[in-house]
Amino acid sequence: MPEFKRLHCFLCMGQACVSSGAREVRARLAEELAEHGLSDEVVIVETGCAGPCVHGPLLSVWPDEVLYHQVAADDVPKLVVEHFIKGRPYTPCLITEPGGDIIATQRDFAFLQRQHKIVLENCGVIDPERIEEYIARDGYLALGNALTAMTPDQVIDEVKLSGLRGRGGAGFPTGLKWGLLRQSPGPQKYVICNADEGDPGAFMDRSVLEGDPHRVLEAMAIKGYATGADTGYIYCRAEYPLAIRRIEIAVRQAREYGCLGEGLFETDFSFDIELRVGAGAFVCGEETALMQSIEGKRGQPMPRPPFPTQRGLWGCPTSINNVETYANIPWILRHGGAAYAALGTERSKGTKVFALAGNVKNTGLVEVPMGTSLREVVFGIGGGVVDDRPFKAAQTGGPSGGCIPAAHLDAPLDYESLTALGAIVGSGGLIVLDDTSCMVDVARYYMEFCVDESCGKCIPCRAGTRQVYEILTTICEGNATMADLDRLEKLCLLMRDMSLCGLGQTAPNPVLSTLRHFREEYEAHILEQRCPSAVCRKLLTFSINPAKCTGCGVCARNCPVETIHKEDGERRYEVHQDECIKCGMCFDVCNFGAVVKE
Repeated sequence: MPEFKRLHCFLCMGQACVSSGAREVRARLAEELAEHGLSDEVVIVETGCAGPCVHGPLLSVWPDEVLYHQVAADDVPKLVVEHFIKGRPYTPCLITEPGGDIIATQRDFAFLQRQHKIVLENCGVIDPERIEEYIARDGYLALGNALTAMTPDQVIDEVKLSGLRGRGGAGFPTGLKWGLLRQSPGPQKYVICNADEGDPGAFMDRSVLEGDPHRVLEAMAIKGYATGADTGYIYCRAEYPLAIRRIEIAVRQAREYGCLGEGLFETDFSFDIELRVGAGAFVCGEETALMQSIEGKRGQPMPRPPFPTQRGLWGCPTSINNVETYANIPWILRHGGAAYAALGTERSKGTKVFALAGNVKNTGLVEVPMGTSLREVVFGIGGGVVDDRPFKAAQTGGPSGGCIPAAHLDAPLDYESLTALGAIVGSGGLIVLDDTSCMVDVARYYMEFCVDESCGKCIPCRAGTRQVYEILTTICEGNATMADLDRLEKLCLLMRDMSLCGLGQTAPNPVLSTLRHFREEYEAHILEQRCPSAVCRKLLTFSINPAKCTGCGVCARNCPVETIHKEDGERRYEVHQDECIKCGMCFDVCNFGAVVKE
């Protein structure tokens, strides 16, 4: 018989919470419960990412629905006494709104209350290493129903009805992709889960695999049944060790419970999944490069056609979806495609998970219906910009995406609207930038990433990314001309049209979108030798405010060219501008705000 506990403590063990001390909190909590004789009354459940990463470590107590944030190990003794013995919330660890109001329960927290969770419905709620908890929340019900009550064509029709589009970035209709694989002839077919999430600032797929891995396994089995495939591969990057471990545990448990393997649900359908670990090459997120890597070859894109559904893994028909796309499937089959299609917009159905990061108060995972405005995500859910600074832009879609300026804060987050603005939904990274961000420098950062990650197979990408990066560097250093700006734009268009795969074709997007919306910043760098955001150090002047200088000398000791001196008889320091190399070291090390950059 299962043991029933008085209270359940859901402790987030996502990467953000672990790095903030969640393991120490877990150990101290177990120790305190034992000391007070509460181990038989209170159970600790280690969950995946609960969402609001900036508030970690997160501890949620049910059925009281009390959410504690930024819990430190030293808080645990008092928290146990106050909540578990005296029966009242421990207020020092409750979330406080900017106005001073204390959030007593989880449902009052705007970050969670304003979301609509489908993909993330189990994350932060179940122990991802126990299949029983997934099954208790209707896990594998969709697979069982599909195998025993639906034909493969009916499954595909339901996915088509939902309007689900690929969440990996391209937005291709999922039901259509499944139908193409089903129609492809051949005795052997494969389905693949692309978990090679490599965008800077993106952590949606990792969090799903760490917090609800059985959801992906169930969806892959459903796809296998619908398309005629009996084998699936999960391709996950090596930088996700926790996700890899939980996938391995989930596969083993699913086999033990008969949810993977031979004769699933007492039918003649068999399906199994293998894990493949990639070395972390960003280009392996492209489907043909990914398949090359699974086959043990160097991960490089291949020309198309033939498309994977015609000739894919080991020459057999193959279909690939990413983690988030799969994570929608069980919900769609349990509730119906029409229910999913009722969410979102006319052409962008359902919900989308965004990894909200950057200069925003509430960073973390956000799942909202497609078409939700950027303003709602940044200010309604994210709480606004850190320190209430002006919102400048949001960068969406990672290295393949673009920047949305403040003038379009009310733009709906869907495929069509973002494409019209020169950005993309992409995999779901959403980085908030305030007025201290230089858009030329932002474009250079993403192009540097693409230079490093280009596989080098085609000239437009291999040489183009390098040349674009060098022009951007020249602009940031104040050595460019307007002719360089024209050349930059032409190079970006050439790369977009001539590159072999999606990496090179979309690498210019951050540059093109910033040129479109922030061209005045490029011109200021070139024509005025000025960085409006005071970021590009080669264009700055560093000086010392004598009113704030304490004479400590830390700036002079750290100056690599010894250009900071005291005048005879003075206790204040001064920067000799003729010798300054503008490295900014003095600004970085000053503890009193005496060094000024302008």
